[in-house]
Amino acid sequence: MLTLFSNVIADLVIRVAKDKFGAIQSEYQKVIYYEIGFVVCTALGLLFTLLLPLVGLLFCLCRCCDNCGGEMHQRQRKNADCLRGLLTTLLLTTTFIITAGVLCAYAANQNLSSQLKSMRSLVKSNLKDLHTFANQTPAQIDYLISQYGTVKHHVLYDLDNVGLLLGGSIHEELGKDVQPALNAALSMTGTMRDTKDALEIVSLTLDTLQEGTVKLQANLSLVRGSLSSALNDPVCTEKHSTEICQNIHSTLPRLDIAANYSSLPDVTNQLDKVNDVLKTDLGQIVKKGFASFNDTPTLVRDQTRNIVEGVKVLLDDIGSNITSFTKLFPVQSSVTNFSKMISHTHSQIEDIYPQVDQMDFYRWICCVTLCCMVVLILTFNFLGLLCGILGFDRHSTPTTRGCVSNTGGNLLMAGVGFSFLFSWVLMGVITVLFLVGGNLEKLVCEPFQTRQLFKVLDTPNLVNSAWRNFIPGYLYNDPEMDLTAYSLYSNCKDNRGIYSALHLDKIFNISAFFNTSVVSGSRLSSGEQANYN
Repeated sequence: MLTLFSNVIADLVIRVAKDKFGAIQSEYQKVIYYEIGFVVCTALGLLFTLLLPLVGLLFCLCRCCDNCGGEMHQRQRKNADCLRGLLTTLLLTTTFIITAGVLCAYAANQNLSSQLKSMRSLVKSNLKDLHTFANQTPAQIDYLISQYGTVKHHVLYDLDNVGLLLGGSIHEELGKDVQPALNAALSMTGTMRDTKDALEIVSLTLDTLQEGTVKLQANLSLVRGSLSSALNDPVCTEKHSTEICQNIHSTLPRLDIAANYSSLPDVTNQLDKVNDVLKTDLGQIVKKGFASFNDTPTLVRDQTRNIVEGVKVLLDDIGSNITSFTKLFPVQSSVTNFSKMISHTHSQIEDIYPQVDQMDFYRWICCVTLCCMVVLILTFNFLGLLCGILGFDRHSTPTTRGCVSNTGGNLLMAGVGFSFLFSWVLMGVITVLFLVGGNLEKLVCEPFQTRQLFKVLDTPNLVNSAWRNFIPGYLYNDPEMDLTAYSLYSNCKDNRGIYSALHLDKIFNISAFFNTSVVSGSRLSSGEQANYN
């Protein structure tokens, strides 16, 4: 409900700002609905302020006519003691509560005066810090410029040792993949030699087997023919040798070679290919690869020589830009003018201090006067209660009461009279403070806490119908810039510099003097022509 109400008020404020208060005529109902609580409370306060003196006057006239307790006799009732004790307790409690409020008001009044006085030392300290900042700025700029020489020295050292630094890093990173590959190629050379020896042995063995097979086949044919001739001898026709000869004759076909070594493939072609590969001397190539890889730092140094020279020239140009920047921007004159402005501002503030002290004194007097009004009433109440309690006599009549008792009654009546005289003043002050402070709380403090205030301030076309954002519109005449009240507040809260918070690069772009990405065509072309093989 509170968020919805805040959104309604925010929309109303935006419309009022855009229409130059013309929206109040059409949206007066929303304004009344928003202010109804303050109006009612203010009306009650004003009514109290107007009626209280009138009621006091009527009460005085009533007392003068012997009414409203002005009679010189007192009716005795059974519960008179209880009623008297109750009224005394209520009056005493109320008096103590008001006393606590007066003490708090007086303490707040004194604290406000103390805070105003302490602001002098705070303002003086801040201005002193600004003076120190202004005086130290040239020295800091000179220090920063001198530090560029140190940076340049380190960069030049790295450029002179680019072979070891960059080449060493490249050698280390590539070594994880290149060295295993070269080692594998080197081991492959030995494997190929072993393969050649094995193929030669296979080829020689194959030739030997084929020649031996031919000779063995011829010898087996002679043996088979001899056995066949022997089996044709008449002896084999005899009865006791016929079976033996037949068995021998049946085994004659077995005298043959079952293996056919002529069908084995010839490895001469493979052996020739291996010999061709070995003629390339792969081992020597691998050794050259190792040598080239280990020479990476030297290769990087040689191929980046032109780039290094270009970077050195670029560093000299940056140093010249920094020097020209310090000459272009009048630091000393600006610092002098800034110091004069601070001194002038300080003197103006010092001139205002007497007026501030005088206004604070008047404020302090007014607050003390208001507190004294209440203290006077409280004093009458305390003294009246004290005298009434000490001088109370149950059997005395109003005409026969003692001096102490009469004094207590007179003091209480004086407290009532001064209450009628001063309370309307206090109520008037409270009414005005409530009306102003309440609207300030609802329209400024709460929206600031919920960030609703920034949404209102950052509404497009709020101040000018042609401006998207009014802050850059007033500062740089560029209402399209992304510079809003919330972004400015956030940057300041994050302790960022005023240069970035206000986008002062629109006025003076310091980055342009240190833009190292702009390199001349000759240096860029030399960098592009570098050959990394």
